[in-house]
Amino acid sequence: MIVEEIMKTDVTALSKEDSIADAIRIMNEKRIRHLPITDEEGRLQGLVTDRDIRDATPSIFHTELFKEDLQRPLKMIMKTDIITGHPLDFAEEIAAVFYEQRIGCLPILKDNKLVGIVTETDLLHTLVQLTGAHQPGSQIEVKVPNRAGMLFEIAEVICKRKANIQSVLVYPDKTDDKYKILVIRVQTMNPTLVVEDLKKAGHHVLWPNLPGISL
Repeated sequence: MIVEEIMKTDVTALSKEDSIADAIRIMNEKRIRHLPITDEEGRLQGLVTDRDIRDATPSIFHTELFKEDLQRPLKMIMKTDIITGHPLDFAEEIAAVFYEQRIGCLPILKDNKLVGIVTETDLLHTLVQLTGAHQPGSQIEVKVPNRAGMLFEIAEVICKRKANIQSVLVYPDKTDDKYKILVIRVQTMNPTLVVEDLKKAGHHVLWPNLPGISL
């Protein structure tokens, strides 16, 4: 899945000359936490987050004393060292950027102009879609040797039960690099027969560990 498929394209942006008060109003109206700052050509110049706004906003006990501060331009508080992405980047790759850089959003540029934005919420929504967690089904975890063809063997067993595979995730076994864990979501609310078949075929099912069925 590429970024173009998950990014928001209806992006609200302000200019660096707009005030902190403008940003507060827009963020409240739109219920957003990230506000790109662009020039008249749509080129990204900075980024303001709700944290930047909180840091620049006076305490409610001193609003009258510092209300003039809210009229200061956004260029005084915006961040300019911004990590950006491209519409053709892979969603998995930008998820790694979010994790490594600990950022909350990623402006998306094409031809040096802002065309979209991706937030943590967008990535979480994408993860739910990719895993099929929002659909009725059951999750099966199988520990397999780290060699070619194992996914095919597991899928073949499931196919014989005519169970539809909704998604597959693979991650390394943290205790032994000779193995991997396959996390398979199947479109059935009762995976008992599938689990039985996998175990009879000699596979190590970690979950569900159904009572009465030996490993």
